[in-house]
Amino acid sequence: MNGDATHLRSRNRQHINKRNGFSHSNGAVKESKDDHRCHDHDNVNLMIKKKSGMENGKINCSDKCGLFEKAYFMRWKAEDVLGVVRYHPIPCVFAACMLFFMGVEYTLRMIPASSPPFDLGFVVTLPLNRLLASRPGLNNFLAGLNTVFVGMQTAYILWTWLVEGRPRATISALFMFTCRGVLGYVTQLPVPEDFLGSGVDFPVGNVSFFLFYSGHVAASVIASVDMKRMQRWEMAWAFDALNVLQVVRLLSTRGHYTIDLVVGVGAGILFDSLAGKYLEKHAVGITASGGYSALYAM
Repeated sequence: MNGDATHLRSRNRQHINKRNGFSHSNGAVKESKDDHRCHDHDNVNLMIKKKSGMENGKINCSDKCGLFEKAYFMRWKAEDVLGVVRYHPIPCVFAACMLFFMGVEYTLRMIPASSPPFDLGFVVTLPLNRLLASRPGLNNFLAGLNTVFVGMQTAYILWTWLVEGRPRATISALFMFTCRGVLGYVTQLPVPEDFLGSGVDFPVGNVSFFLFYSGHVAASVIASVDMKRMQRWEMAWAFDALNVLQVVRLLSTRGHYTIDLVVGVGAGILFDSLAGKYLEKHAVGITASGGYSALYAM
């Protein structure tokens, strides 16, 4: 009798515990279905916090700052930074020069409008300018030699097309002189006061000319680049040496500003590249009969 009563009380106690959310098994308390629903609700809240960028009261940058976390510089290490200086010194020098000239640009006093342009090349070649001014015969002799060099440039550029059938240098020169004419006209620079002209200089007769940029230098570069492409190294180095002498003479006679000569070098390289792209696109060459023939990759 007592055993049956004890069994009934135990079953009633288990039923009450189940209604309260707990059940006893082997002395351990197990969570009921209500507890699972409670935990599921907590997990949902945690997911919402993660999506909103908040977790444990702190901002979670995994989503908000993902752009910077995936940035290239975030993967840099100390050895990577030092490796840039070790293996790429030239860009590092350029970076230092950029910062230096940024400072110069903000502190340098500009030349007044009433003053002639400042040209460092003119300052360096001032002794030569005075020498040529005092000796007109020497000035005419050097001008004549420079005109011969211009003739050599022209002859080689035309030879590559008319004789060898390679029009790239000729097209480069056409592009270059056309662009030079446009730029020289839209921005006309004053001829320096101490310009030393010569009747045998090119253009012959001391006629008016465009200063920006130097066609003398650009045409020489076009010819030299073509020579190097054809592995005519001796001719190329000779043209480069004569081009340097040409630059010195033009600065000494004030026939060009320094910037004209420097841009002339870049223009020669640029228009040679553009002519190459033009030929690659069209893949044809103009023949004497007016028709077209396949071009070699020159």
